[in-house]
Amino acid sequence: MLSAALGRRSCSCVRRRRRLCPTLPSSSGCPASPLSPSPLRILSSPSSSRGVQGSSLQPGANNVKPLEGVKILDLTRVLAGPFATMNLGDLGAEVIKVERPGVGDDTRAWGPPFVGTESIYFLSVNRNKKSIAVNMKNPKGAKIIRELAAVSDVFVENYVPGKLAEMGLGYEDINKIAPHIVYCSITGYGQTGPAFQRAGYDSVAAAVSGLMHITGPEDGDPVRPGVAMTDLATGLYTYGAIMAGLLQRYKTGKGVHIDCNLLSSQVACLTHIAANYLNCKMEAKRWGTAHGSIVPYQAFKTKDGYLVVGAGNDQQFVTVCKILNLLEVSKDSRYKTNKLRVQNRKELIEILSARFSEKMTTKWLELFEGSGVPYGPINSMQQVFSDPQPVVVSLSDPVKHIGPSKPQ
Repeated sequence: MLSAALGRRSCSCVRRRRRLCPTLPSSSGCPASPLSPSPLRILSSPSSSRGVQGSSLQPGANNVKPLEGVKILDLTRVLAGPFATMNLGDLGAEVIKVERPGVGDDTRAWGPPFVGTESIYFLSVNRNKKSIAVNMKNPKGAKIIRELAAVSDVFVENYVPGKLAEMGLGYEDINKIAPHIVYCSITGYGQTGPAFQRAGYDSVAAAVSGLMHITGPEDGDPVRPGVAMTDLATGLYTYGAIMAGLLQRYKTGKGVHIDCNLLSSQVACLTHIAANYLNCKMEAKRWGTAHGSIVPYQAFKTKDGYLVVGAGNDQQFVTVCKILNLLEVSKDSRYKTNKLRVQNRKELIEILSARFSEKMTTKWLELFEGSGVPYGPINSMQQVFSDPQPVVVSLSDPVKHIGPSKPQ
């Protein structure tokens, strides 16, 4: 009965459970925000499909999304987890978001701005979902979660390690009733170690992982990135790990416990910065918009704004000098190779900066067009979403939102 109800695009299971777990209004459905861009596009679809175990994919259906029929029980809050499950929902998964009675996800209160009474922050990472509110500390509420898990393919949570186990909802508990489950835990610092029970927030993880140490003006203070990149990176790792978990289950018939955490995700994203230290004991520093190993590769101030230019090889550097009418610079022995340009960064950047400041951004855009050199202006949000590039236009396609969806 429960399985059949979950298979429909409705919240009938919420209505049946209203007495035990106060919920979102049954008419509210799931948030679907027209203000949250999605990069996912399925350009073509095969004539037949290999179904994921436990799913309802039908071979030969050209319009079936990759994860259609996959059910995800989402116990995550704030950003990393909701971002991961939203992307899975974009691919067709049915996502049931479990929230706290009365208040819901913390981000419902994060604002302004609001659309009516709804936080835009919350809407931006919770489209494609059905929301229910369950008091999991109540044994009856925990029972509901176990019943939902038994008919789901994926279970995602971001509680402090051990917290769900106290409610009978840890991996071992769920695995007993749903051995097929792909159970994904998202934490701040992992399942073990001296910090494993600390709560994890993006800014703190960005600081501890070294991201803030390398972000900001060269001679200034550490800076938090403009968006929560540690949370978002963890969400993308989670998204990929869940997809891999589903594929592994398809091959083995067994579920898996996935461990994703903010600290590991961000340290992994340090890539060459971490490798520089591990291999050469080279301590990292802040470079502003510049790059420690490539010159020129940064933002230059123009007469009315900024232009970012990246010369990733020697030929591109020569092209940049031609556009700037600085042919003598391209022939200077101090700048012949990238290694030399890095060594003589200060002098070279001063020369290039002086020339970039002479013209308007639009003029430089005209001159760089078709050159083969990577370039682009630093855009405001208004400029981003008025850009004629088709990819950007499709990123802001509106989607239907059934709301309001504030818990009561």
